[in-house]
Amino acid sequence: MEVYDLIIIGGGPAGITAGIYAQRARLKVVLLEKLGVGGQIVLSDDVENYPGFRSISGFELMQKFEEQARAFDLTIVDCEVTEIRNEDGYQLVQTHDYGYKTKTVIIASGARSRRLGVTGEEEFIGKGVSFCATCDGFFFRGKDVLVVGGGDSAITEALYLAKIVNKVYIVHRRSELRATKILQERALENPKIKVIWDSVVEEITGSNTVEGVTLRNVVTDELVELAVSGVFMYVGLLPNTEFTDVEKDDSGFIITDMNLATSVAGVFAAGDCRTTALRQVATAVGDGALAVTSVERYLNS
Repeated sequence: MEVYDLIIIGGGPAGITAGIYAQRARLKVVLLEKLGVGGQIVLSDDVENYPGFRSISGFELMQKFEEQARAFDLTIVDCEVTEIRNEDGYQLVQTHDYGYKTKTVIIASGARSRRLGVTGEEEFIGKGVSFCATCDGFFFRGKDVLVVGGGDSAITEALYLAKIVNKVYIVHRRSELRATKILQERALENPKIKVIWDSVVEEITGSNTVEGVTLRNVVTDELVELAVSGVFMYVGLLPNTEFTDVEKDDSGFIITDMNLATSVAGVFAAGDCRTTALRQVATAVGDGALAVTSVERYLNS
């Protein structure tokens, strides 16, 4: 079996950056990605906090990442990793159809949207329940929608939706938003956006499509019915780390040291899949660069 210096799992900002650095280091490397290059950021309509671009869509930004990686002849394979296991000092990275033998691995598999777990959520996915305003906002032109969450993603998508729909309600379980101040200011000043404080979604209702939600005030326990045609969820992330047995925190995010090494020798983690204080494109890029530097140090030792 062919032996690689490095296998990168995931084609988001961290994985692509790692691929560029690995190619420049002349490592024998392949990147494995199950859904296509880009990661979650491709769902963002407007990225304003990545240096070098005043404003750019997430899709366009990741196109540029991929173009640069391919210019360095990075090999990218479309496949899903099902297991990583140690065998005779090497890591065997198993996919549905093939196995890769490698000296080191960088896990950059990212994360996915967390679900609320309320009645109607699963039933109405694709019928009014969405996790991507950029993808689905067009279908709600002139209608009222609800955004669940108070972080950067929720507020960014609410601002995007406000350009398309009639009214955007933001429901947040606390009395203040968690998003960066500039996003908060834009949302609170937008006449098409209304924030419903101290509240959570209890149920999503409708017949064939979403027609409304039941909200509960967490302070008073009062229930309120709100008529909306769409519900957009931004309530946190779950890591894509089920395929690996390295040490993780209680939420499944991979625990690393300052050099991004995991609990398994030769296995490193970068980007949103690991325990970190901030999950942004800029931090993922930094992780990708550092992870390859750590890989080189490991190989040389």
